[in-house]
Amino acid sequence: MKVLLTSAGLETEEIKGCFLKMLGKNVSEVKALFIPTAAIDAEAIEVLPKCMHDLLKCGIQNKNIKVFDLHTSMDADELRQYDVIYICGGNTSYLLERINSTGFHTTLMDFIRMNGMVIGVSAGSLIFANNLAGNLGLIDTRLDVHCPDGEVRGRVEYPLKDHIRLTNTCALVIRDFPDGLEIIGE
Repeated sequence: MKVLLTSAGLETEEIKGCFLKMLGKNVSEVKALFIPTAAIDAEAIEVLPKCMHDLLKCGIQNKNIKVFDLHTSMDADELRQYDVIYICGGNTSYLLERINSTGFHTTLMDFIRMNGMVIGVSAGSLIFANNLAGNLGLIDTRLDVHCPDGEVRGRVEYPLKDHIRLTNTCALVIRDFPDGLEIIGE
């Protein structure tokens, strides 16, 4: 399992470095699926170029990034062609509704179980926590993003506490569940 749940993406060198290490592949060969679906208001749409830049600044080639807006599902074979899925922020309810109504939740969770890399940003992180009904159930706790004060860096014990708070400069890293949970950044 290789999941990074963030408030603001690859905001720091530490988070970027963790992402690159978890990829475990020459970054020039990495294929990424970029999901901007949650960005349905002006503020979220404005952040999309920064999110795309997260992938480009790591060395992922533009030609290897596919934008996928969840108007349809994607079967497991096609999804396995990608090394990383980057799920942008915006409206969490809308994103979760699109993921569930297209059936993408099944292929996405299978991708994660098969050791596919996922980065969640804001709403793209919240879909994995129990904030909303119909969530993807990766972590059985509430997740708060964009917090002024976040969790203390280090290993996260299981069972998880009632909620986890992420600042814009930290991430919840999920390598193996439940033993590989860790907060990085500040």
